[in-house]
Amino acid sequence: QVQLVESGGGLVQPGGSLRLSCAASGSILSINVMGWYRQAPGKQRELVADITSSGSTNYADSVKGRFTISRDNAKNTVYLQMNSLKFEDTAIYYCNALGRRSPFGATFERWGQGTQVSVSS
Repeated sequence: QVQLVESGGGLVQPGGSLRLSCAASGSILSINVMGWYRQAPGKQRELVADITSSGSTNYADSVKGRFTISRDNAKNTVYLQMNSLKFEDTAIYYCNALGRRSPFGATFERWGQGTQVSVSS
Protein backbone atom coordinates (compact mmCIF):
# COMPACT_ATOMS: atom_id res chain seq x y z
CA GLN A 1 0.00 0.00 0.00
CA VAL A 2 0.95 3.63 -0.47
CA GLN A 3 0.23 6.34 2.08
CA LEU A 4 0.56 10.11 1.99
CA VAL A 5 1.11 12.08 5.18
CA GLU A 6 0.79 15.84 5.12
CA SER A 7 2.00 18.45 7.56
CA GLY A 8 2.45 22.17 7.87
CA GLY A 9 -0.99 23.70 7.83
CA GLY A 10 -2.17 26.29 10.32
CA LEU A 11 -3.44 29.78 10.96
CA VAL A 12 -1.64 32.74 9.44
CA GLN A 13 -2.33 36.42 8.92
CA PRO A 14 -2.80 37.87 5.44
CA GLY A 15 0.56 38.40 3.81
CA GLY A 16 2.12 35.61 5.83
CA SER A 17 3.74 32.37 4.75
CA LEU A 18 3.31 28.67 5.34
CA ARG A 19 5.09 25.61 4.05
CA LEU A 20 3.25 22.34 3.49
CA SER A 21 4.96 18.98 3.23
CA CYS A 22 3.65 15.63 2.01
CA ALA A 23 5.61 12.41 2.30
CA ALA A 24 4.68 9.27 0.43
CA SER A 25 5.59 5.89 1.80
CA GLY A 26 4.93 2.23 1.09
CA SER A 27 5.48 -0.02 -1.88
CA ILE A 28 6.52 2.65 -4.35
CA LEU A 29 8.41 2.08 -7.56
CA SER A 30 8.03 5.59 -8.88
CA ILE A 31 5.89 8.69 -8.51
CA ASN A 32 5.20 10.47 -11.77
CA VAL A 33 3.27 13.46 -10.51
CA MET A 34 2.80 14.94 -7.06
CA GLY A 35 0.47 17.81 -6.48
CA TRP A 36 -1.52 19.95 -4.11
CA TYR A 37 -5.24 20.55 -4.34
CA ARG A 38 -7.49 22.60 -2.10
CA GLN A 39 -11.12 22.73 -1.22
CA ALA A 40 -12.77 25.72 0.38
CA PRO A 41 -16.16 25.46 2.11
CA GLY A 42 -18.93 25.18 -0.44
CA LYS A 43 -16.53 24.92 -3.35
CA GLN A 44 -15.16 22.12 -5.48
CA ARG A 45 -11.68 20.77 -5.00
CA GLU A 46 -9.24 22.55 -7.30
CA LEU A 47 -5.67 22.07 -8.41
CA VAL A 48 -3.21 24.42 -6.75
CA ALA A 49 0.04 23.13 -8.25
CA ASP A 50 1.67 19.94 -9.40
CA ILE A 51 5.15 18.77 -10.32
CA THR A 52 6.47 15.88 -12.37
CA SER A 53 9.39 13.67 -11.47
CA SER A 54 11.54 15.67 -13.89
CA GLY A 55 10.61 18.94 -12.20
CA SER A 56 8.05 20.39 -14.58
CA THR A 57 5.53 22.47 -12.68
CA ASN A 58 2.01 23.68 -13.20
CA TYR A 59 0.19 26.32 -11.14
CA ALA A 60 -3.30 27.65 -10.82
CA ASP A 61 -3.47 31.23 -12.02
CA SER A 62 -4.62 32.36 -8.58
CA VAL A 63 -1.36 31.28 -6.92
CA LYS A 64 1.22 32.04 -9.61
CA GLY A 65 4.02 34.18 -8.26
CA ARG A 66 3.04 33.46 -4.64
CA PHE A 67 3.27 29.68 -4.25
CA THR A 68 6.18 27.42 -5.15
CA ILE A 69 5.98 23.66 -5.45
CA SER A 70 9.06 21.47 -5.16
CA ARG A 71 9.86 17.85 -4.52
CA ASP A 72 12.59 15.60 -3.21
CA ASN A 73 12.44 12.45 -5.32
CA ALA A 74 14.78 10.55 -3.02
CA LYS A 75 12.39 11.14 -0.13
CA ASN A 76 9.15 10.89 -2.15
CA THR A 77 8.19 14.21 -0.64
CA VAL A 78 6.52 17.24 -2.13
CA TYR A 79 6.48 20.74 -0.65
CA LEU A 80 4.33 23.79 -1.16
CA GLN A 81 5.81 27.10 -0.11
CA MET A 82 2.98 29.60 0.21
CA ASN A 83 3.85 33.28 0.44
CA SER A 84 1.72 36.43 0.44
CA LEU A 85 -1.24 34.46 1.65
CA LYS A 86 -4.70 35.92 1.12
CA PHE A 87 -8.05 35.35 2.80
CA GLU A 88 -9.18 33.42 -0.26
CA ASP A 89 -6.39 30.87 0.18
CA THR A 90 -8.25 29.51 3.20
CA ALA A 91 -9.08 25.87 2.49
CA ILE A 92 -8.23 22.29 3.25
CA TYR A 93 -5.14 21.41 1.25
CA TYR A 94 -4.78 17.86 -0.05
CA CYS A 95 -1.68 16.16 -1.38
CA ASN A 96 -2.02 13.87 -4.39
CA ALA A 97 0.37 11.38 -5.95
CA LEU A 98 0.24 9.38 -9.18
CA GLY A 99 2.74 6.62 -9.68
CA ARG A 100 3.55 2.94 -9.84
CA ARG A 101 3.85 0.56 -6.93
CA SER A 102 5.95 -2.50 -6.45
CA PRO A 103 6.41 -5.25 -7.23
CA PHE A 104 4.71 -5.29 -10.64
CA GLY A 105 4.31 -1.63 -11.47
CA ALA A 106 0.58 -1.27 -10.99
CA THR A 107 -0.47 2.34 -11.17
CA PHE A 108 -1.77 4.12 -8.11
CA GLU A 109 -3.34 7.40 -7.16
CA ARG A 110 -3.44 8.44 -3.52
CA TRP A 111 -4.74 11.39 -1.56
CA GLY A 112 -3.51 12.69 1.73
CA GLN A 113 -5.82 13.27 4.66
CA GLY A 114 -5.83 17.02 4.17
CA THR A 115 -4.41 19.86 6.20
CA GLN A 116 -6.24 23.06 7.10
CA VAL A 117 -4.83 26.39 6.02
CA SER A 118 -6.61 29.39 7.48
CA VAL A 119 -5.77 32.97 6.58
CA SER A 120 -7.28 35.40 9.03
CA SER A 121 -6.48 38.67 10.76
